[in-house]
Amino acid sequence: MGMTMTQKILANAAGKDSVKAGELIMADLNLVLGNDITTPVAIGELDKIGQGNVFDKAKIALVPDHFTPNKDIKSAQQALKVRTFAKEQDIVNYFEVGEVGIEHALLPEKGLVVAGDVVIGADSHTCTYGALGAFSTGVGSTDMAAGMATGKAWFKVPEAIKFNLTGKLNKYVSGKDLILHIIGMIGVDGALYKSMEFTGEGMHTLTMDDRFTIANMAIEAGAKNGIFEVDELTEEYMKEHSDREYKVFKADDDAEYVQVIDIDLSKVPHTVAFPHLPENARTPENWGDVEIDQIVIGSCTNGRISDLRSAAEILKGKHVKKGIRAIVFPATQKIYLEALKDGTLSTLVEAGCVISAPTCGPCLGGHMGILAEGEKCVSTTNRNFIGRMGHVDSEVYLASPEVAAASAITGKITAPEEVM
Repeated sequence: MGMTMTQKILANAAGKDSVKAGELIMADLNLVLGNDITTPVAIGELDKIGQGNVFDKAKIALVPDHFTPNKDIKSAQQALKVRTFAKEQDIVNYFEVGEVGIEHALLPEKGLVVAGDVVIGADSHTCTYGALGAFSTGVGSTDMAAGMATGKAWFKVPEAIKFNLTGKLNKYVSGKDLILHIIGMIGVDGALYKSMEFTGEGMHTLTMDDRFTIANMAIEAGAKNGIFEVDELTEEYMKEHSDREYKVFKADDDAEYVQVIDIDLSKVPHTVAFPHLPENARTPENWGDVEIDQIVIGSCTNGRISDLRSAAEILKGKHVKKGIRAIVFPATQKIYLEALKDGTLSTLVEAGCVISAPTCGPCLGGHMGILAEGEKCVSTTNRNFIGRMGHVDSEVYLASPEVAAASAITGKITAPEEVM
């Protein structure tokens, strides 16, 4: 029996000719990632085992991004612990405020991940890098510590679901709509410990930013990882951002999948996930009249330059409704600067948005956008659990940047076509 993309990558990393679903393997790691929440715990675990040095100072990435710029003394102490460790270990890929970005947007931008890599990160949305044809998955801080110490990790080889994409997304419909549509179809446990593998002619019509968004939210369907077949667009991206050699693994024709799902992209509608699960996906005819208090455009899911430009296109010449808070978070310093130079930020500010430094803050209810009791927010982030962005009696509606921008204008959940 043949192997899937993920199985081939894991077999290569384990030094094996082949692996099969359910098999336990020890794989070599190309990168270990941590942030300001998870890294201090991992450092503590390293101390417990008496580990002196990391296995490779160039294969560790530390990105303080969750509570930065530091919101209080506790978060400042957390960041200090990471900063001190990075200096002591001479970590090459340590990114502090001023050169930082939201980790899962920053690492591809910096060229730290390429096709064929095996990456673990102490953050659940590490699965983002599957957009580049890499195997990447989130782990706990203890596994991060073991990875930093040894450069290896244990994995159970996952089964796979194949998503065969055809057609092309309609105008104002994006990768965020597609992944919310998929999660609505299969549920938050529909891909539990499975690899979500994307292929088909329609896949080639998706932008890299669309693919990053889709892979990012694979975990919201319970998946071990999400991964896209490498094509010319992937290779162009990697050549532009990285000087590392990459290795393309294509699924065998006789690869085994537990499920094959065909999706015509031209039939994917605007999709919003209502509270309190990403699977609670609804299309415009089922949105009703939901008045909102805030919109957030940003995060590791939708804070890239195309996201900001899409929002700006809809908001240009219009204004955020009085009383609505519209907060925009460019995902990295580079994206911030690009949006500044091309006028995107000017358009957003003139429309009544406030622009924040790159941070995960509002996504996890950390800072810079916390919701009060009873408030409703349309957000381009990736989770809408109870209390995710603030008070337990607040509500989060997950949406694309296009829907979020349109909703800012009307003050209620709105499709972009209604304001254009």
